[in-house]
Amino acid sequence: MSVKKINSEDQAKEQASGPEPGHMLDVFPSEKLHHYDEPWLGPDIQEFKRNPACLSKGPLLKPTHDHTICVEATAVHEGKIIPYKSPKAKDVWSAEYVKMPFSNFSKYTKKTWHHLELTVNRWDIVVSALKKPCFETSKGLENAILQYNQKYAHVWKFSGFHKYLDQLQFGEQKSLLAIVLPKMAKLALQLPDLCAKPIPLLKRGKHHAVTMSQEQIACLLANAFFCTFPHRNSTQRNSEYSNFPDINFSRLFAIPSSKTFEKLKTIFCYFNTVTENMPKGLVTFQRCCLNDDIQWKRSPYKLTKLHITRKGTIEEQGGDMLQVDFAAAMVGGGVLGSGLVQEEIRFLINTELIVARLFTEKLEANECLVITGAQRYSEYTGYSDSYRWQRSYIEETPRDSWLRRCTEIVAIDAVNFRNPLDQYEAYFLERELKKAFCGFSHRVLPDRQPLTVATGNWGCGVYKGDVKLKALIQIMAAAQAQKDVVYFTFGDSALMKSIHEMHQFLQQKDFTVGRLYNLLEKYSKIDFGGSKARDLYQFIQNNGDSLKGRI
Repeated sequence: MSVKKINSEDQAKEQASGPEPGHMLDVFPSEKLHHYDEPWLGPDIQEFKRNPACLSKGPLLKPTHDHTICVEATAVHEGKIIPYKSPKAKDVWSAEYVKMPFSNFSKYTKKTWHHLELTVNRWDIVVSALKKPCFETSKGLENAILQYNQKYAHVWKFSGFHKYLDQLQFGEQKSLLAIVLPKMAKLALQLPDLCAKPIPLLKRGKHHAVTMSQEQIACLLANAFFCTFPHRNSTQRNSEYSNFPDINFSRLFAIPSSKTFEKLKTIFCYFNTVTENMPKGLVTFQRCCLNDDIQWKRSPYKLTKLHITRKGTIEEQGGDMLQVDFAAAMVGGGVLGSGLVQEEIRFLINTELIVARLFTEKLEANECLVITGAQRYSEYTGYSDSYRWQRSYIEETPRDSWLRRCTEIVAIDAVNFRNPLDQYEAYFLERELKKAFCGFSHRVLPDRQPLTVATGNWGCGVYKGDVKLKALIQIMAAAQAQKDVVYFTFGDSALMKSIHEMHQFLQQKDFTVGRLYNLLEKYSKIDFGGSKARDLYQFIQNNGDSLKGRI
């Protein structure tokens, strides 16, 4: 079978129209539940390593060449958060930094009443539109946004937002229009004071971290909601930010669907929370690159412990572990579009994650994004079409010495397989192993805590990943990183039992990562007549002794 590379541009198009990264196969498939009564298999979850960051004092927060800190670092040592301010602060307008709405380089040409064209600072129009906003109806939001986005007046649609407002009760409408939106507008206009330090773009191949306050994030997200970010409304191939996710909320406003309604409920829950009681903490976003070549064939590492369960979720039961985000290469996937699966749900309930889309370029095959400190704001039920916002979430996770919530999330993107048979090829096997290892390993973050990996059916569903293969890949990557695994099958009891039995078999046969890799490579070379008709796990069990004696 020939090796084919996935067309990344086509994949990006699919993600932009509503990706389904890390689809959970079935949503709690009840027909499978009655086969097995066990809620979990393997060692008890209490035996696994949890986040100890809050129990000890970490290194002092200080800026370095690869870590930008958007607050006064010395104040954090005293438990205070003060936005970075300097009389020498520069108005940066370059390809290496976020182009801020308040920059003097952001110009806007408007027509006067006698048809003359006048060039003005765009921020002045933003201030005029949002300082005393008229949000008496949903049309008020549309009118305000289009004042400084006239180019899109006949392109952008706001039917999703209008219909969302229509289905609210009168009291809810009044509260949103008269209280919440004006508070959000006020927050957005604080941008020049709160975010004076230039925010670097986390570009491909660049190992860099950005730490900012939750108030700064809220301000940036309020600007994203009101669509103020310049040069971020086009994702065409030749556009300046074609390799970045969209950040302005215009696409979300256009979609009149139940998904949009539930997303907006979740987003407004966040803004209602932060405008009433702004959280006082920090969040770190770190792009990590793994440049080492891993010799998988000769890896001597033995498999680590595995707890597998059909109940619970990564963000709940795995909350104090290293939590895997089944990411799209454009982080956040379809969170501002029509997507509403694992990654999009995580970005909604931990709303601060959305700001990563402002400065994170598309992830490469050897990269991941690690987010430390993102707070959760919402409770929910369901998945995809059945997703429903429930209520606000009271976050009780303690903070570390940098005043970050002790929550570590890693975004790793799987390959979207047009032809599912490609995933068994050595090229893709190594790609997925390296991606997962990058997400799990201390090599990319030397000071990383030795946390258990909390994960699940990564890259399956519409990405067409073989869930049994993807489970093994993550188990192998975790073993290489010397981390245990807690695996959530999201209601699938048969899958829980199957993965557990395979893990037991491999441990009983004293498999190393290298020996398992060689067996998977052997499997990839077998011609099954156009399909992988033979079960992968059955093949491993039947051939488990064939490579005995080899690493």
